[in-house]
Amino acid sequence: MVGLYGVISYIVARRRNEIGIRMALGAQRGQVVSMVMREAGRMLVIGILAGAVLSLVAGRAASSLLFGLKPYDPLTLAAAGVLLAVIAALASFLPARRASRLDPLVALRYE
Repeated sequence: MVGLYGVISYIVARRRNEIGIRMALGAQRGQVVSMVMREAGRMLVIGILAGAVLSLVAGRAASSLLFGLKPYDPLTLAAAGVLLAVIAALASFLPARRASRLDPLVALRYE
C-alpha cells in the first residue's frame, strides 16, 4: 500500500502542470480524480494479472517439492485479488484527491 501510494503520488507530482492546465480549461474535480484512479486501476489490473500468473507457476513448482500442497486455490487467488484492489483504491484515492484540489495558477507557475 505504501509503495503504490508513493508511485501514484510521484505520478501526480510529475503531471502537476498537465493537471493544472486541465483544471484551468474547465476540468471538474471529479474528472481529475477519475483520471488518476483510472491510471492506478490500469496498473492494478496489470499487477494482479502478472501476480496471478506468477503465483500459479510458483505454486506448481512448490507442489512438486512439498507433499500435499495444491498448485492453486481459486478462492485464495480471488480473495488476494480483491484485497489488493481495495488496498490499491485506498492508496490511490489520497493522491487523486490532492490532485483535484490543486490550484491551476500554482500548478502553472510550478516550473
